[in-house]
Amino acid sequence: MGTIKDEANQYKPSASVMNISELASVDVNLAVFDASDAEFPYKYVEVNGAKYKVPVSILATLKEILKSNSNLKTFKVNKSGQGMNTKYIVIPLN
Repeated sequence: MGTIKDEANQYKPSASVMNISELASVDVNLAVFDASDAEFPYKYVEVNGAKYKVPVSILATLKEILKSNSNLKTFKVNKSGQGMNTKYIVIPLN
């Protein structure tokens, strides 16, 4: 058993994951992956080799949009707030 100092010195952060709201547009046909082995499991998409987290609230909103517009091809996400106060707005593009 090591000390907190030892653990801190040995700590290696996991690969950086960005948020889907950082993309200018998102194709609805992107493959979604599941990082179930992460400390806090999440879903993500990969674009140009980078991982972008997809919060479940975005999937729920997109599901409702697709009920009205099954031909939707792309959308974007606006993010506001931080932490527990984070809000996402899904904007259909075409």
